[in-house]
Amino acid sequence: MEAYYKFIPCLIIIFVQLTIIIPCVIGGKVPAIIVFGDSSVDAGNNNQISTVLKSNFEPYGRDFYGKMPTGRFCNGRIPPDFISEAFGLRPFVPAYLDPMFSITDFAGGVCFASAGTGYDNATSQVLNVIPLWKEIENYKEYSKKLEAYVGRKKAKYIIQEALYLVSLGTNDFLENYYSIQSKRASQFTIEQYQGFLIELAENFIKEIYQLGARKISFTGLPPMGCLPLERATNIIGGHGDACNEKYNDCALRFNVMLNGLVDKLNRELPGMKMVFSNPYELILQIIRNPSSFGFEVAGVACCGTGLFEMSYLCDKLNPLTCTDANKYVFWDSFHLSQKTNLIITNFLMKNVLNQFL
Repeated sequence: MEAYYKFIPCLIIIFVQLTIIIPCVIGGKVPAIIVFGDSSVDAGNNNQISTVLKSNFEPYGRDFYGKMPTGRFCNGRIPPDFISEAFGLRPFVPAYLDPMFSITDFAGGVCFASAGTGYDNATSQVLNVIPLWKEIENYKEYSKKLEAYVGRKKAKYIIQEALYLVSLGTNDFLENYYSIQSKRASQFTIEQYQGFLIELAENFIKEIYQLGARKISFTGLPPMGCLPLERATNIIGGHGDACNEKYNDCALRFNVMLNGLVDKLNRELPGMKMVFSNPYELILQIIRNPSSFGFEVAGVACCGTGLFEMSYLCDKLNPLTCTDANKYVFWDSFHLSQKTNLIITNFLMKNVLNQFL
C-alpha cells in the first residue's frame, strides 16, 4: 500500500535567515488526521470522479515520494501531510477514494477533500466535483468501516480524538461568486453571500460534531487576490501585475467572520475544541518579502508561464516549467509549492495546532 511513500522520520530544511524544523515524533493525543475541503488539502479524490480538475499526472508530484503524481495540486506534499507527520503519524494522509488504500490505512488518517469544491453546493457544480455534503456522506461510510475494523470502542476514540482539518472557501468566491457566469452575484451582495457561506459552514461543523468530531482546525482564506492567476487577470484588464485588492479585502472580511464562528461554536458545543488557523498574513508576508523566506519568485508560479497554468494546462511537455520549485512561492497559478506548504505548517504547528499536542 505504501511502497512509494518512503517514510522520512525527520525533516530539517534551512532557508535564508530561517530555520524550519518539523518535529520527528510528537504523537499520543491525536490518533488520526481527518481532512475536509478543497484543492488546498485534496490528496487525490478527484482522480476517481468525472471532472476536468485533476492533477494525477506529471509534473505534479515530481517532488513527492517516488516522484509520484498522486492528485495533490502541488509539486510535493500539502499541509495535511506535514501536519500528520508533525503529530507522529504517517508523513502523508491518503485520499478516501484512492483504490490503493483501505480502512487499514485510513484508521490513521483520511482525506475526503475534493479540489474545486466549496461550502456552497453551486460551487462544486462549476467543475463537477464532490460537494461538501458528499464529503460528509463519505465520512459516515468511513466511520462504519472503521468500527467494523477496530471495534466500537476504539473507533469512537479515534473519531473523537482525531484532529479534523477543514480548508475551503476560496472557490466559493473565485470560481463561483466573482466568475462571469455566476448567478450568485445577482442573488446576493458580497456581504450577503459571505453571511450565507458562514451559515453553511456552521451547519457543516455542527453536523460533523454530531457525528463525533471534537478537535477541529478551521482554516481561513489566503490573500486570494495575490494568486498568480488573479494577478495575470489584472494584467489583461490593464491594471498591472499587482494583487487584486478587492479579492484580498473579501478574504480578510470572511476570515473575521470565520473567526467569530469559531468562538461562537466553542461556546455553544460542549466538549468542542476548535481553532482558527489563519494563513493570510503569513502568505502575504511571503509574497511581499519572498527572499526573507528563501524564495526568489512570488509573482508567477513554477509551472509553465506561471500565469495561467493549472490542472491539465500544467503538463510535463511545457518547456517553460521551472527546474527548482523551491525557488517559487507558487507551484501552479492557483496553488502553493511544497516549500511554502511546509513553512505554513510550521507556523500553524507552533502558533495554533500546538494546543492539540
